[in-house]
Amino acid sequence: MGKTYAVGLISALAASASLSQTNSIAFADGPFNFSTLFPSTSGASSQSPPLSSSSGQSQPSNSAQSEVANAEASVPKAPRNDNPRTTSAGFDPEALERGAKALREIASSSQAKKAFEVIKTQEATKQAEMAAKASEFKAMQAQAETERQRVIYDEQKKLAQHQAQTKSQMARYEDELARKRMQADNEYQRARNQELVKLQEESSIRQEQARRATEEQIQAQRRQTEREKAEIERETIRVRAMAEAEGRAHEAKLAEDVNRRMLIDRANAEREKWVAAINTTFDHIGGGLRAILTDQNKLVVAVGGVTALAAGIYTTREGAKVIWSYVDRILGQPSLIRESSRGKYPWSGLFTRTMSTLSRSASKGSSKSGNGFGDVILHSSLQKRIEQLSNATANTKSHQAPFRNMLFYGPPGTGKTMAARELAHKSGLDYALMTGGDVAPLGSQAVTKIHQLFDWAKKSKRGLLLFIDEADAFLCERNKTYMSEAQRSALNALLFRTGDQSKDIVLALATNRPGDLDSAVADRIDEVLEFPLPGEEERFKLLKLYLDKYIAQAGSRISGGWFQNLFKKQQQKIEIKGLTDDILKEAAAKTEGFSGREIAKLMASVQAAVYGSQNCVLDSSLFREVVDYKVAEHQQRSKLASKPGEKSA
Repeated sequence: MGKTYAVGLISALAASASLSQTNSIAFADGPFNFSTLFPSTSGASSQSPPLSSSSGQSQPSNSAQSEVANAEASVPKAPRNDNPRTTSAGFDPEALERGAKALREIASSSQAKKAFEVIKTQEATKQAEMAAKASEFKAMQAQAETERQRVIYDEQKKLAQHQAQTKSQMARYEDELARKRMQADNEYQRARNQELVKLQEESSIRQEQARRATEEQIQAQRRQTEREKAEIERETIRVRAMAEAEGRAHEAKLAEDVNRRMLIDRANAEREKWVAAINTTFDHIGGGLRAILTDQNKLVVAVGGVTALAAGIYTTREGAKVIWSYVDRILGQPSLIRESSRGKYPWSGLFTRTMSTLSRSASKGSSKSGNGFGDVILHSSLQKRIEQLSNATANTKSHQAPFRNMLFYGPPGTGKTMAARELAHKSGLDYALMTGGDVAPLGSQAVTKIHQLFDWAKKSKRGLLLFIDEADAFLCERNKTYMSEAQRSALNALLFRTGDQSKDIVLALATNRPGDLDSAVADRIDEVLEFPLPGEEERFKLLKLYLDKYIAQAGSRISGGWFQNLFKKQQQKIEIKGLTDDILKEAAAKTEGFSGREIAKLMASVQAAVYGSQNCVLDSSLFREVVDYKVAEHQQRSKLASKPGEKSA
């Protein structure tokens, strides 16, 4: 039994020695201190009875000692080591030495069995603790394995997430590359389309330029042909006119001889009659003079009577001039007025207005085409605007509101003056016309005349439309160097009288150059109307109007009384043949650029051509000849007017 315990103890000591290398804990250094449990060998030998007193106990102790000795003998001696704690192989023998020493002490102790029991219990406890530690170590290993698996799973999950993120980034990058590639393709296609459009535009521009060049060549050839045709027609007209003039001159020469002989005979008879009358008169005068000269009293009375008569005539004439000038200055209209519907004197206004009313009614009766402006043919929009202004002016006067000043501008002969006159008639106002060119010759008297003009205009009970034609003649910019001091003073006087809105005077200005007007004058204008050159429709209406006025009514007695017509030579009626509206429309198309005044002159030239013919008949051929001649004359005048500008340019 003791042998078994010794062997177990030795194995335990060996295991503890082997574990001390890793855990640095030896059984000898454990919680049990054998020196405290058992007394030392020397002490035990002195206190315990001798081993020989009990033979039963000595044998086991001897056997134990022999076993221990054998165990010590069987234990190989450690090699020499200068370090007392370790061997050359890294083994610490001190624990084994302490265990051997403890075995010797146990073997020599009387409580060896109990010690072995305690050691056995401690060893079982140690084995249980080692098993618990082993199971704990296995649990820790299992936990470490679980943690390792969790870490591996987390790493795999992170790797999968990283791979998914990488794939997403790669997809986004590929999508970005595809989008950039598509954008680059679109840009390239757009640039290519723009280049194609540019090429097409350049091609269309070249085609348009070629077409325009071709059209210009065609137009130039056409104009050249028309010029040559006009030259031929003009030469034909000239030759025909020369032939007709030569024929008329020959006829006039023949008639002149006959008339000369008749006049000579009539003059001789008249001379003889007047010579006889003169001789008789001088005979009577001579007899009277001889009677006066022979009688002194009669001579004195005759000389005194003649002197008194001459003095009376001179005094009466000069006094009448002075009185009439005073009356004219007080009651008469200002000298600046060229035309007025009020009449020169107050008592003549009723007669003037009556005559103007009769003339307007006659013009309305003769104008059956629906034109409300008589001889004024305007564009429909402009005519409507003037009608609105006339109605507004009439309503303004009836409501005692201030009038609005107007500016009419446009080329010469477009009907500005006539429109102003008709505007005054339709609005129920009096009308007065003055010309801006009449102000400059007045000099220092211009300011006085301007004030007299406005004072006279304010006396109108119906209100007065003051129309200033060629207004830029004295209402131009005041900073002009060529403007005299008198003109500047006259302009300042007019600006002073028109500073406020008037309830008595409507100021209407007409000019061909509105840009030359002074800025203060332009500030006083409320309504601006442009009078352009008439269009083809307006020219057709004007041709019809003046055809009726100058041709159809040429021989009628509309104006003047029977007494005047009694002593006037009767005009010959003009017969119109084959002159239709189509021919008038053709003439209206040819007369492009003509003003209303030029069309009136054209019809006057037609009238003169009709009177110059043998029979007073107007046919289409004569009308076309005169129209072509006037059109060529208009073109020549336009060229002459444009040449100074070309030279200056």
